[in-house]
Amino acid sequence: MKKQGIPPHEIRIIGGQWKRTRLAVLDKPGLRPTPDRVRETLFNWLGQDLTGWRCIDAFAGTGALGFEAASRGAVDVLLVEQDPQLVAQLRSLQTKLAATTVHIERGNGLTALGRLAPSSMDLVLLDPPFESDLWSKALKPAASAIKPDGAIYLEASTAWDDARLEPFGLTQVRHVKAGAVHAHLLRRTS
Repeated sequence: MKKQGIPPHEIRIIGGQWKRTRLAVLDKPGLRPTPDRVRETLFNWLGQDLTGWRCIDAFAGTGALGFEAASRGAVDVLLVEQDPQLVAQLRSLQTKLAATTVHIERGNGLTALGRLAPSSMDLVLLDPPFESDLWSKALKPAASAIKPDGAIYLEASTAWDDARLEPFGLTQVRHVKAGAVHAHLLRRTS
């Protein structure tokens, strides 16, 4: 099914210096790129200019979220992905775009989050596979890693309200549901 002229196995970067760049989407079980409309909403929430930001996309997949952040000026974007085919695709896109601010690591997103220095990230992007149930395991190190004014983007199959977020010291600032996706913008409570 084509939508706005985009083939079914492609998505596009929607803003910044690489606006309209197409990203291939491999046919992989559980690979579910963040829809254009949801990414547009996220970057409207954050503001369009991420100049100087440090970000991690802990479950990168297609890299749509991380490359979108870099396209909008983030100076350090770490994409972490376990699947070797997806890593190869990410590296190919990094080369094509000459994306010097994007760093790609093949590995476990939870391990990468656990290595981050406290208060070192402006933005943590969490979009783990829905069948994995990694949200709680990822939120704890993500909450520690964000700066006091930093943000976490959480994409999940269910809504996370403040009662569920309280043990992590987080609060929901924004939420939108698009199809099966619940998109959340989270910040520290104190």
